[in-house]
Amino acid sequence: MKHLELHIIQSVPVSCLNRDDLNSPKTAVFGGVQRARVSSQSWKRAIREIAKEILPKHYKGERTRLMFEPLFNAMKSTGLGETEALDASKSIVDALVKIDEKSTDKVKSKTLYFMSPLELETIAKAYFATKDVKKAIKSINGKAINDAADISIFGRMVANDHTLTVEAASMFSHALSTHKVDNEIDFFSAVDDLQSKEESGAGMTSTIEFNSATYYRFAALNLDMLADAAHLGSLSREDRQNVVRTFVEATIKAIPCARKNTMNGNTLPAYVLGVVRETGHPIQLSNAFESPVRSMQGYAQKSIDLLKEEYEKLNNTWGVKAIFEKAIPDVGMNAFLDEVATHVN
Repeated sequence: MKHLELHIIQSVPVSCLNRDDLNSPKTAVFGGVQRARVSSQSWKRAIREIAKEILPKHYKGERTRLMFEPLFNAMKSTGLGETEALDASKSIVDALVKIDEKSTDKVKSKTLYFMSPLELETIAKAYFATKDVKKAIKSINGKAINDAADISIFGRMVANDHTLTVEAASMFSHALSTHKVDNEIDFFSAVDDLQSKEESGAGMTSTIEFNSATYYRFAALNLDMLADAAHLGSLSREDRQNVVRTFVEATIKAIPCARKNTMNGNTLPAYVLGVVRETGHPIQLSNAFESPVRSMQGYAQKSIDLLKEEYEKLNNTWGVKAIFEKAIPDVGMNAFLDEVATHVN
């Protein structure tokens, strides 16, 4: 398996990047101590949003329970009457992801569906030509979705029709702090601007939790899979290079946006190691931090040093060799992206 690995060290100040059901920053125990954690799903969402900005031509995927309306519009654009378009769209949505009968405001599906505009257009045209729901759905079975590279990269599961399932070409781990982290509590008060001068005290008081951490982030991309017929094989190599270049740039720059206005944690990584291997499977370097980093002078540089040591140890012990090894800031972002792109199939 030819694949790309990204190993990232990134420090984030006071923030709550990813919350649990109690509105607290997510955590996990690793190496016997509590770590700050950001779920892979949270970071992937942020990556998809940036990728859409960088390369909208190829990142048009939308994950939604509201596929009915865009499908209905695509049906009408083929020339179908409103009643027939309505009935056909409902039947197709119900066949794919089941209509939620409890929804009263809009036609919604019970589960999310990762769709592309081209896919809906293809379904609509096939239904217009055949007037058959099953044949319309079959028109997209097993076809690469060229306008939605994000579906090929992040994958799609369709329980009601496994032929529409797309195996993700990417792999992510949950981001973990390289050191022990305890969540802290911020007590805050807010002033009532219209409160009379005779009254004292705050208009409102409350508490929220936060933390700050230096994270190790890991992502990988199966370059062989991305180039096969079920993914982006029908694209030109140049287009796939642009897709991968965008994915790498977005992965480096993206950060989850929770509480972005009150605890803005937007930072860029301190270190990014890019690796391309022609065989084997992706190997993350999280064990560099199984013994938590302890430092009175910050965690980032010590984490970078340990990451480099772990990488060398794996290479020397297991012979895990690469055809590409480059790091930011040893090279700049543009040079890094250019070199990564040369290894795209």
